Order: sequence, then structure tokens, then C-alpha cells
Amino acid sequence: MLSQLRSFLEFLRLNRNVSAHTLRAYESDLTQFVSFMADTLERPAESVGPAEFDQLAIRGFLADLYRRGNSRASSARKLAAIRAFGRYLRRERLIEGDPGALVGTPKLEQRIPAHLELNEMEQLLEMPDTETPFGRRDRAILEMFYASGLRLSELVALDLDDVDLNGRLVRVHGKGGRERIVPFNRSAATAV
Repeated sequence: MLSQLRSFLEFLRLNRNVSAHTLRAYESDLTQFVSFMADTLERPAESVGPAEFDQLAIRGFLADLYRRGNSRASSARKLAAIRAFGRYLRRERLIEGDPGALVGTPKLEQRIPAHLELNEMEQLLEMPDTETPFGRRDRAILEMFYASGLRLSELVALDLDDVDLNGRLVRVHGKGGRERIVPFNRSAATAV
């Protein structure tokens, strides 16, 4: 299966135009999967073929990742690479069916983001020296960031035309080019 893996990586590089980083990640993840299959079958990796690529091998690999303490996000990424490789093998008629589709993706942990306490946020907002132009600018940035809940990239991309001080609204160009209107409070309007 190593020769098919090399062909798959070449296919990705030439036809899918994936980044070098993605290509390295796929190569690492899939090499690890093939090595796991070889260890399980007690054979050299060169002798493992597409016939051994099945649902049980994938589930065994994910279980092994769990035992080794890999995060769910890492396991999910490796599974995505395995699924892509499986689709490639199927398209090349080297396997029948799609064994990766029969394996569920590990549920990702939902982490609650860290937040500042009220006194910490007040202290942060008071840090800029509002006697200087840069201090007033920094205060306006912090107030708008805090009051609106914008992503940093959205805040950086704002133009003066996007801000309606009278209505205390800001037009935001977000992810995927979507536009939305976001309200902000009086203290942010005053700072701006």
C-alpha cells in the first residue's frame, strides 16, 4: 500500500493543489496508519495491500490512537486523511466500497473559552493613555472589541464608513464574505 500512498500524495499535489503543509500532514498520518496495519498483521509495511484497508483496520487504528493519548482533534484529522485515501483507492478501483464512511468521527471536546473577570476587563480598558492620539486610538479599539464581540480580523478590517456612531451600529464583513450589522454600547461610541 506504500506505492498507492505515494501515488495518492502525488495526485493531491498535482490535481488538488494542496499546500505543502497539508501534504506533509497527510503523508505523516497515512504512513502511521500503514505502519499500524503492518504491525497488526505482523508483516512488513511494503507487503500490506489495499485488500487489508477496511473498517476494522481504521477502527483499530483510532483505538490505538486513543490508548496512546492522542487528542480527539488529532484523531479526527487522521481519520479525514484516511477517508480521503480510501476514496482515492476506490476511485482507482483498488478497493470496493468506502470503509472510512462506516467509521464515526470522534466527538471533539467543547472547550469554554477563557475570559477576563470584570475588574480585569476594566483594568485593560483603562490602560491606554487617552491624553495621546495613540492612546485614544487604542482605547477605541479595545472598547469596540469588547462591546461588539467582533473577531480581531473583523475589527482590523473596519473602515470609518462601516461605523454608524449615531445608531451605534457597525457593518462587519465576516468569514466567507458575509456581511452583518452589530450593535455596540455608548462607551465604545464615545471612545470612537
